[in-house]
Amino acid sequence: MSKKRSAAVFTEILQYDFDDIFGDNGPSFTSQSISNDTRRTNERRHGLDVPSPMKKKAKTNHFFAEFGNDFEYAFEDLTAPPPIAASARPVKSRAKRYLSSDATLKQFVPVVDEYLAEFLRLEGKGFVAREWCPACPKKKRVANPEYRCIDCFSPDVLCSGCCVARHKTHPLDRIEFWNGEFFERVSLKSLGLRIQMGHTGFETCDSPQPGHTDFTVVHSNGIHAVAVDFCGCENAHMAGTTREQTLRMSWFPATDLEPQTCATFRVVELFHILTLQGKVTTYDFYSGLEKLTDNAGLLKLKDRYKSFMRIMREWRHLVMVKRGGVGNDGKRKVAQTMPGELGPDCPGCPRPKVNIPDDWESATEEQRFLYILYIAIDACFRLKRRLVSSEKKDPSLGPGWSFFTEDAPYREYLLGVTDQKEMSTCSGLAALDYANTKFSRGYGSTGVGLGVCARHEFVQKSGAADLQKGERYANMDYIFASLMRHHDARLFKFISYDICCQWSKHLIGRLKKLPARIRLTLVIALVRFLIPKLHIYGHKIQCQLYFSLNYTPGSARTDGEGIERPWANIGPVATSTREMGPGSRQDTLNDHWSHWNWQKLVGLGALLKKRLLTAIPERNFQAESLATFTSNQMEHVPQWKAAVEAFEADSTKPNPYEIPKSGASEHDVRLECAQEEAADQVAGIPAIHNVSPSAFILAGLDLEEQQRQIKIEVLTRRDQSTKQSAELVEKRTKLSRYIARFRALQIAYTPAALQALADRPAPSPDKEEEAARVENVPLFLPSALTEDQRATGCNRGVVGIETRLRDAQCRSALDEIRNLLHVKSRFRTYKGGNKLRSFGEKYVAAWEAKRRLVGEANVGWRRLNPKKDLRCMESEDDAAQRSKRKVRGKKRSVGQGATEEERREGVQEGQRGKGHASEGRRTVSWIWMGVDSSSPGTSEAILTGLRAEWAKAWARTRRWTEEVTLLKEEMRRVPVALRWKAEWWRERREVEEFAGYHAEGARAYASRQAALMERIAVRFELMWEGLRELEEVQSASAEAEGQQDEEERDDDEENWVAAESEGEGGIEGEDEEGSIGEGDDEGDDED
Repeated sequence: MSKKRSAAVFTEILQYDFDDIFGDNGPSFTSQSISNDTRRTNERRHGLDVPSPMKKKAKTNHFFAEFGNDFEYAFEDLTAPPPIAASARPVKSRAKRYLSSDATLKQFVPVVDEYLAEFLRLEGKGFVAREWCPACPKKKRVANPEYRCIDCFSPDVLCSGCCVARHKTHPLDRIEFWNGEFFERVSLKSLGLRIQMGHTGFETCDSPQPGHTDFTVVHSNGIHAVAVDFCGCENAHMAGTTREQTLRMSWFPATDLEPQTCATFRVVELFHILTLQGKVTTYDFYSGLEKLTDNAGLLKLKDRYKSFMRIMREWRHLVMVKRGGVGNDGKRKVAQTMPGELGPDCPGCPRPKVNIPDDWESATEEQRFLYILYIAIDACFRLKRRLVSSEKKDPSLGPGWSFFTEDAPYREYLLGVTDQKEMSTCSGLAALDYANTKFSRGYGSTGVGLGVCARHEFVQKSGAADLQKGERYANMDYIFASLMRHHDARLFKFISYDICCQWSKHLIGRLKKLPARIRLTLVIALVRFLIPKLHIYGHKIQCQLYFSLNYTPGSARTDGEGIERPWANIGPVATSTREMGPGSRQDTLNDHWSHWNWQKLVGLGALLKKRLLTAIPERNFQAESLATFTSNQMEHVPQWKAAVEAFEADSTKPNPYEIPKSGASEHDVRLECAQEEAADQVAGIPAIHNVSPSAFILAGLDLEEQQRQIKIEVLTRRDQSTKQSAELVEKRTKLSRYIARFRALQIAYTPAALQALADRPAPSPDKEEEAARVENVPLFLPSALTEDQRATGCNRGVVGIETRLRDAQCRSALDEIRNLLHVKSRFRTYKGGNKLRSFGEKYVAAWEAKRRLVGEANVGWRRLNPKKDLRCMESEDDAAQRSKRKVRGKKRSVGQGATEEERREGVQEGQRGKGHASEGRRTVSWIWMGVDSSSPGTSEAILTGLRAEWAKAWARTRRWTEEVTLLKEEMRRVPVALRWKAEWWRERREVEEFAGYHAEGARAYASRQAALMERIAVRFELMWEGLRELEEVQSASAEAEGQQDEEERDDDEENWVAAESEGEGGIEGEDEEGSIGEGDDEGDDED
């Protein structure tokens, strides 16, 4: 059924399905019949089975839909307007929607009474109740059987003797006794069952030795008190010690001598996987077992919580040692395990003599990037540890054997590095600002430093260590050198670190001072230091240009943010490890990272496939866009290309991605003022307030900017949603608080402003409400005062400071206006229009303020008429009219070629206010492509912008091309590495030092591990069949797009939000006290 409603501008189609009309009842019909005695008429209602209705189409706002996906802008890049051919980009298929009519749960509601009846039926003897025990011999049957097992599949009610006999091989099942009215719990021990160790369930021992009278076993179905006999007969030497006898029955003893408590292997395995996957704590799990045993608290259970914790710690250690192959090395004891030996290697990273060709060093210049080792390091301050216990009381069971580096030499080194100062010359590096002042009182460790492979996020062996007082160079240097000793020194290395711009300075010298066991001689020609793509926006412009993964040859599509994802995964464990001793904490984190690496390994098949199916069409798309751009700017491209190649060969050459500034910026003036105030302080000139004069003026300018933004928001959002209205109220409330604080500063610096505020005339009644809004409240900065007021009611210096800052505002606002005016009609229509208006108003306000301060003749900037002057640069150039016609044609072709899905996504992006593409995915705007650079009227500024845009477009195309090639290489090397590992296990099948059952078990385990590696390799190859030769991907064939359960490695914004939601806050995470940790970044991932 459909219904249409028309209006002057908008057309909306309303569609209804059966659920909309009938609700939960659904359509039905009734039938009538006469009863058998002909006295009554029976009426019966019949429901109709209605198929799932057609899915509703999302309603489209045609005002935004006409622009399609053109509303995509690069992150903080106002010179990056809409792409030229949005219709060419592959479209993600939408996830299947499950409507309420498809829900099986509705079918449960009519039969809930039947389920409930069966639940109650199981409370009694039910259909299995018999007069005689069904398991007794016919001639010796026991009458009225009263015992049943709730764990056995058979629900028979048996006599006590048969129940005990049947459970000799199931001694930990739960038994219930029928007391005449209901079933109640009893133990097999009370029925006389004794568990014989050292023999199979079908054998008896001639001389059983009773175990402890309070022997307790923790099992997956509860906590059991049992009676145990150990073997003491002539075969006792074969049965082994009491410890060995319990282990051979798959019971793990809590103590080595005369065990009194055991946990079954099954319950330990269950908890192990639950804590690794769900981060379940030992306390919660054990408490759950207690509730499963007695949820009413009527039984007096033995407390075996500490015993279970000890068992789990030993189990984790043994499993890691076993999986590391140490048990199959008969020539060494476990204590002789080497540093990092238990940490698995990443099969996707290059490893000479394992998964890359023998002649890899002679690879061509174009292919050399295939053998780059990508490493990312970072620190997390959520992983604190309180100052409890000690290494002596709580040592690690495997010190330095897997992910944590050896603790003793590490701490010994740190004791000798006490005066290292981490000085930052880059704004936004709070990690360094707090490196020597990080709160550490009461903590044995303030966090953990870690290294991972940046491509596949495998935690590196020997790549973790505790931090004692912030993220100091000494800690991170040692961690970096420790993990690098496990990699071939000849490999080219890309090192990603969020403070690489500072940390890399003098790194070579610091590494040479490390202890000999990890001392690293780093060949600077084989190393490139980079900053992750999201974190780089907290750095200066120079860092963003020189340390960018987007502009670095060989980086492919590596984002560098992979280090944050292990932090998100380990975050829930932090509350538990915070209270642990040093050894148990390290063992626990090692265990969780081992599981993380295993999950990464088994997920490589789907991950690499999805990445490749994404990269191929994106590479082709970017290549087409670059070709169009190049063809339109052919005259300058050779020169631009040469500039890029020269910069890549020698970073001291001019950076082709950089657009030079036109003068001192607001940040430059702010720095100058801060330096002048510091000089005054050194000279002994007293300050009248703890807030400096420049900080006071800057606060006022910031409030002025906030007022301007709120005004624009009110103007452009007349029909606001409830959420938008609430956000506006919050912004106004916040601004009101800030203005109140600013008034307190005005008392010290500009008392005349407060008098001017008190003397201002009251607004007319019709404008009283508007004048009271916080965005319309006058701030009365010095420029808003009269000359007499400034002379008598302003502190010295503030007028000059505002004059300099207003001059910088005019300059920066004019630069932004020039950039925005490169964008034509559609950019100005919506998002670009708002930004253009904002910068225009900022320029006008700054110009007026400076005029009042120094007089119009001394302003030095032209007056701006927004209505007349805010127009595109080419609009008066006759030679550019042809370019305008080309642009309009391209706009029409894009609008016609865009699919409905793309239009809908464009509308949604615009409504969210995040309609930008990342640097790696955006395309060159038609604005840049359409500019006729050969025209005599083309300015140098436009040519500089065109050069930067072309360089970025070429970099994007090359990075995607590298990504495709690298992914295919990774698909080749992963199965090779897995088969190498399979062969490694086969070589450990036969152990000469072992004999008998020990040798048989070692052989079986090695064979099983080898077969597992082979099967994973085969599975990956079948999954990737034909992909390594693939050069084109149709949008419909990108099947990996629909695999929602796989991690979204190519959608880095979603991954970052996920990491942030775990408490990492972007970089360092949230401190225990609730404050945001160092370097907390905001914004979207630039990938």
